[in-house]
Amino acid sequence: MRAEYGRLDKTEMGIWDCIELLNEFIDDSDPDLDMPQIEHLLQTAEAIRKDYPDQDWLHLTGLIHDLGKVLLHPSFGELPQWAVVGDTFPVGCAYDECNVHFKYFKENPDYHNPKFNNKFGAYSEGCGLDNVLMSWGHDDYMYLVAKENKTTLPSAGLFIIRYHSFYPLHKHGAYTHLMNDEDKENLKWLHVFNKYDLYSKSNVRIDVEKVKPYYMSLIDKYFPAKLRW
Repeated sequence: MRAEYGRLDKTEMGIWDCIELLNEFIDDSDPDLDMPQIEHLLQTAEAIRKDYPDQDWLHLTGLIHDLGKVLLHPSFGELPQWAVVGDTFPVGCAYDECNVHFKYFKENPDYHNPKFNNKFGAYSEGCGLDNVLMSWGHDDYMYLVAKENKTTLPSAGLFIIRYHSFYPLHKHGAYTHLMNDEDKENLKWLHVFNKYDLYSKSNVRIDVEKVKPYYMSLIDKYFPAKLRW
């Protein structure tokens, strides 16, 4: 999947174009509301903006964190929801029991492979999450798009995009033995962000046209006008 999508040869478009494209979808794994994605993104961003007015990079991260879900769109291969949304986890080492639906991991051949079914597996203590292969999903795809298109978001912003579905880590504290010092610093921001991501949505409607100019200014600050996807 990384080889296929890492070519970034699907299309060229701006961040806001992608937000509008994503608006056609509702995430089946979302425990909150049956609302279009644009409203979830703006609710997340606006809630962060209210509490952290000076961290404009965090506002923008809130807005774009889920844009990798365009993998659901026909022009991006129309991947099934199970391959795009839901929790992510490391591969190449023992599956922690806090992984959702853990019992099904026993069907995975790696579960019985002595090279991979122990605490460190293919990795080493403190090797850094950048060196850990994660299950594929919308997080890693959007991280790839942002990085390859030379975003100027700080590393904490990229960390949030890449690991916001890594619930075993940020909710249960698993896999911390693989983290390096930079990961530990960035995890603090992911914990901040996570309060606004799930379970923070409400039925209060956001006036999209009213807030759009502010977010367009942030997009212009941190991203090129057109990105390869």
